[in-house]
Amino acid sequence: MQSVAYVYQLWHSSPPRMEKRRIRVVAAQIEREGRYLITQRKPTSSLPLLWEFPGGRVEEGESDEAALARELREDMDVDVDVGELVVAVNHEYEAYVIDFHVYRCTLESPEEAIMMRGIYDYRWVAPANLDNYEFPGADQATIDALLQGK
Repeated sequence: MQSVAYVYQLWHSSPPRMEKRRIRVVAAQIEREGRYLITQRKPTSSLPLLWEFPGGRVEEGESDEAALARELREDMDVDVDVGELVVAVNHEYEAYVIDFHVYRCTLESPEEAIMMRGIYDYRWVAPANLDNYEFPGADQATIDALLQGK
């Protein structure tokens, strides 16, 4: 028979909390003539058809800069020069947490070279018009920073 103290401890102890999966994501803030490059997610992706700054997941053992260059090459067939970190934010979704880092980048390829391999669409948008596009929650801190002129 179990002791009363043991039963009390079981009854009042917190259930073990499952730690949410953390995903490191990088994105490019690319500006041209006062407008920023945004891309639209494919209809079959998670968070379908939402707009975002181009980028993607950082793979195991990969630097942020290498991941960002790889993702833009894979998704859009362009090369970028990855510059300084602009904003970093953690954003919690229902099933996971995004560790989101946005870097100022320069497009090294001509705009005509942009291919829509891993994206559905792209646009060059003035900061004042970014509110006309729906973004995932993790991108919102970057949008706020842009609109505040940071």
